[in-house]
Amino acid sequence: MNPDRKVDFEIDFLDHVAIRVKDLEVSARWYEEVLGLKRYEPSQWKPFPIFLLAGKTGLALFPAQMEDQVLDASSKHIKIDHFAFQLSPDAFAKAKKHYIQLGLVYDFQDHYYFHSLYTQDPDGHTVELTTLVVAEEDFY
Repeated sequence: MNPDRKVDFEIDFLDHVAIRVKDLEVSARWYEEVLGLKRYEPSQWKPFPIFLLAGKTGLALFPAQMEDQVLDASSKHIKIDHFAFQLSPDAFAKAKKHYIQLGLVYDFQDHYYFHSLYTQDPDGHTVELTTLVVAEEDFY
């Protein structure tokens, strides 16, 4: 690859992240109930993937192949470590209260520019909710 080569297009937004799950319905309900994502299941795609959207960004759920070798979830080797959804500070505070009401285990982290809540979905995927705590121009 040539680092001097310029890209002549611009990406509009991250469309989706595809994840493998043990039970499509259990995971879909978790993302609907915990994060409020909206389910989208075009009949042309059935039985999967199930899309769960926040606006135009979301997740595509695919069934795991349970007979495949189990991967070490704690490994820091090459893999997707986590994915994050950004919220306004007000929505972030409401999400934290929602997590508490659900009795959901989460980890709060202060990343100076952002505050984040980390939790795990039913299959152990790390899901981050994050909010900007400085002026946009101080980060972006």
